Amino acid sequence: MENPALAQLKIEQPPATLREIVQEKMREAIISGVFSPGERLVERPLCDQLGVSRTVIRETIRYLEAEGLVEILPNRGPIVAPLSWEDARQIYEIRRMLETAAAVACAQSGSRRLHAELQAALEALKQAFAQSASEALPGALFKASTGFYQVMFEAAGHHIAWEVVNRLNGRISRLRAMTLSASDRAQPGLAHMQAICDAIVAGDAAAAQHAVETHLADASAVAERLLSGEEKE
Repeated sequence: MENPALAQLKIEQPPATLREIVQEKMREAIISGVFSPGERLVERPLCDQLGVSRTVIRETIRYLEAEGLVEILPNRGPIVAPLSWEDARQIYEIRRMLETAAAVACAQSGSRRLHAELQAALEALKQAFAQSASEALPGALFKASTGFYQVMFEAAGHHIAWEVVNRLNGRISRLRAMTLSASDRAQPGLAHMQAICDAIVAGDAAAAQHAVETHLADASAVAERLLSGEEKE
């Protein structure tokens, strides 16, 4: 017979391993620009800076290479992968197709549970926006943004699409870091997310599609200006 008192001992979320912690720190450092595009990632200094073994660093670099954040060059070793406008354009196009389909499906579902979860995710995103503005914590902002989209994709039942987005998430976050700090956006990113949430909750599929497309068109225009300018230098 099970002892009900033991239920409180259950570990809801396993603690992160050292490798996972290092991956997260390296990912955030690349996304936030601590490591610049094209910069070499040398094992020994990284071992010293992070206080971990070469094995952990090598595993982390392989993992980040799979995410598209690191590139291995012959005779040079690992570098922070450059991000071109052509790469970004394709990412935004993939996002447009997948995110509009998920938003439309969510708007058509009429699920009250989804509405509550999406509004909670949006509230967490608002808090992360406020926190990142005052404390320079980009990692929390990117996690909250990912959380919002995860609710949307899973509620839509688009699990394969979410797997595709997850493979791109590192590069999506790099673009997000770039476009969020731009002052010439047509509308703040958070306002776009609010519009997406409002349209889904209202059950307006056309408005949900338009909100996603407007959001991505705005971010894409900023990314094009910034990345095209870098490529001409």
